[in-house]
Amino acid sequence: MQTILGANGVIGRELSRHLPPYSTRIRQVSRSPKQVNATDELFRADLLDAKTTADAVAGSAVTYLVAGLKYDHRVWHEQWPKVMRNTIDACKRHGSALVFFDNVYAYGRVEGVMTEDTPYNPCSRKGEVRARIATMLMDEVRRGELRAMIVRAADFYGPGAVLSLTHATVTERLKAKRTPQWIGNAKAVHTFTYTPDAGRCLALLGNTTSAYGQIWHALTSKEPMTGEQFVRIACELSGRPYALQVAPRWMLFLMGLFVPVVRENMEMLYQFEHDYRFDSSKAERALGLTATSYPEGIAATLTA
Repeated sequence: MQTILGANGVIGRELSRHLPPYSTRIRQVSRSPKQVNATDELFRADLLDAKTTADAVAGSAVTYLVAGLKYDHRVWHEQWPKVMRNTIDACKRHGSALVFFDNVYAYGRVEGVMTEDTPYNPCSRKGEVRARIATMLMDEVRRGELRAMIVRAADFYGPGAVLSLTHATVTERLKAKRTPQWIGNAKAVHTFTYTPDAGRCLALLGNTTSAYGQIWHALTSKEPMTGEQFVRIACELSGRPYALQVAPRWMLFLMGLFVPVVRENMEMLYQFEHDYRFDSSKAERALGLTATSYPEGIAATLTA
C-alpha cells in the first residue's frame, strides 16, 4: 500500500493518478479525504495528532507527505515541525519509506540556478521553517533511521492549481476577459513547475529504490520564462490581445494592510523581483523524461 498524507490538494490528486501502476492499494489521508481512483481507501486524520498520523501510515510501503498549511508564518512556525515529527515517527514505527514534497523557500534568494546542491540560506520566516523541517528529515536519513527523500518544485501552475499565483492573476482573469496581472518584475525570469509533471515525478521517484536518501527537483521545463512571456503565451492561446498590469510594491504593501494573504506574500516578493531559475536536470537524467513545455502546459491549464 502507498499512502498520501495531505490528500486531495492539486499535488495529491496528480500523484494519485500516477500511483496505480505501482500499488493496488492507495490510501488518501486528510481531514476530509476523497477518492481520486475508484479503489482508493479513505482515512480521516489530523497530522497534528501523533496517534492518528501513525494509524494512517500503518501498513504503508511508501508514504508521501504533500500536505499544505494555512499560508501564515505563525501557523507554519507552530505546526510544520509537529507535522514533520509525527510523520517521521509514524514512518519509522511502521517501516514505511517517506517522500516529502517541498518548495524552494529554504534556499532564499539565489544568484544563478537553484539545484539540489544549493545551500539553505532562507531570507524569510517561512523559508526558515522549511529549512528546519527539511534538515529534521534528512538528519534522520543520515543517521540511517529512515528511508526518505525530498522532492522540491518551483512555484507551480496547472489544471486545478487554484492556489497558484498564475491561477488568480492570469488564468481566471483571461477567462473573465480581463487583463492579466503580475507582481514584482515582469521581465525577470521565473520558473514554474507544471503540476501533472510534479505528480508524475513524485510517483516515479517514490518507486525507485535508488532515489532514496537524496534531494530531487521535480521535472520542470528548462525554457527561460519571464512573467511577460508567460502572459503573452496565455493571451495568444486565449485569443486575446496581449496586455499586462503589474502591481508595484507600494500597492501590494497597502493591500497587505487589509488582506492577510497579500501581507504574508510580501516577504516572498523577492522571488518575483529577481530571477528565479530552477533546474531539474538530475531527475530528467535519472528518469529519462523531459518536462511539459510552457505552451502545452498553459493550454491545458486554460482549458481545464
